[in-house]
Amino acid sequence: MPIALIVFIVIPLVEMLVLFEVAEVIGGWQTLTLVVLTAVIGVQILKQQGLSTLLRANQRLQEGQLPAQEIVEGFMLAAAGAMLLTPGFITDTLGFLFLTGPVRRPLASRIVSTGMLRAMGSGQGGGQFWSHREYRRDADGNIYEGEYSRTDSEWLSDGKKGDSGDDPSMEK
Repeated sequence: MPIALIVFIVIPLVEMLVLFEVAEVIGGWQTLTLVVLTAVIGVQILKQQGLSTLLRANQRLQEGQLPAQEIVEGFMLAAAGAMLLTPGFITDTLGFLFLTGPVRRPLASRIVSTGMLRAMGSGQGGGQFWSHREYRRDADGNIYEGEYSRTDSEWLSDGKKGDSGDDPSMEK
């Protein structure tokens, strides 16, 4: 079955059936109140978890590391927010699962460790976002791969100050 069919047709139909069944048991207004309450509580938890993830990502960036885990968690939190705002108990349950750290962090870690990020970012020109490797060619045509930095004194000694901006660390 195509994913779009499941996401846009099957899940909403199942959600409506569950909502109708719950409304028959506890009443329509109580069901509506419960749906709104889960959305409000979920958004409050989402704010807290999102800020925590953002702070961890910022810390990893300051340490010079790629915050891949935090990026995946951020996408999962965004998905959780969308699910919590969608009326229904099934999507609310999935949204709350994505909000909880004990479920979200191992799942995000597994996604990062399987290399799905590299596969997602390896398209036309997209690979450099997920990889921090660079390739440089020297005057003899040799290609060097890796991370490097260039000091200001090296930049000045080459006589390229004010050049076209070949150095990515220099602002234009």
